[in-house]
Amino acid sequence: MEAATTHMSPKSSHSDLRDPSRQAFLLLRTVFTIAPIIFGLDKFSNLLVDWTVYLAPAATAVVPVSAQTFMYGVGVIEIIAGILVALRPRWGSLVVAAWLLGIIVNLLVLGSFFDVALRDFGLLVGALALNRLATAFKK
Repeated sequence: MEAATTHMSPKSSHSDLRDPSRQAFLLLRTVFTIAPIIFGLDKFSNLLVDWTVYLAPAATAVVPVSAQTFMYGVGVIEIIAGILVALRPRWGSLVVAAWLLGIIVNLLVLGSFFDVALRDFGLLVGALALNRLATAFKK
């Protein structure tokens, strides 16, 4: 049986943009920086969607505020998570993964939007992949 080989040539390094794993890291880091910031900002304008329809009533029972006020808090957290991914992808990716898990639980409690919950599970796996790549590309 042949030993596993790496795709990096002897002259390439972790900073080489031709390295597929470096490309994957940069792609995931970019997406998990930009998307949470955009979605977080949209919680204040609801241009993309009325975000309150995705909020289980149990959430506002635990935190007794209006659904829109709750979404303002969600927006702030998402913006912070995106910035954290940009600055510290190893830790930010874990924050995003935990956040996505919370969203999945919320959607399952809501009892609808199972398709969105499944999509968010895929995003959670992507955030965990970013975490693994971030350990290889520490500054």
